[in-house]
Amino acid sequence: MTRASAGRSLARMRIELTLLGATLVLALVNIFAAGRARTAQYGTKWNVGARDGEMPPLNPLAGRLSRAQANLYETLPIFAAAILACAVAGRFDMKTVIGAHLYFFGRLIYLPLYAAGVPVVRTLVWTIATFGLVLILWALLFG
Repeated sequence: MTRASAGRSLARMRIELTLLGATLVLALVNIFAAGRARTAQYGTKWNVGARDGEMPPLNPLAGRLSRAQANLYETLPIFAAAILACAVAGRFDMKTVIGAHLYFFGRLIYLPLYAAGVPVVRTLVWTIATFGLVLILWALLFG
């Protein structure tokens, strides 16, 4: 790899890694949103306690936020590993740029849609984010 191509590679690498970092921040937002909703329902004493006892089912908002968090965690390890593997393999290209944008912004939009209980549109947004993940994997495996 020449110095010029290495510079171009680093410029492209930056946006995918930035979006990975932004997705990790989004994961923290998911954790705090779901935790806050659970604490609002069960109380601060429950939050700082051992949480050993049986609790009633989560209310709709807390349940949706917890499910949205779990849903993100199903694909986040794949996204992170794929972006890092592309970085190591030097496989960043337009597919990874588009894929990382689709994944991040899809997941960003997905959270409030799920929290609000929006049905069909939420699934379409999830599909777009997942397509972004597939693009990144395609770039990794097939260049």
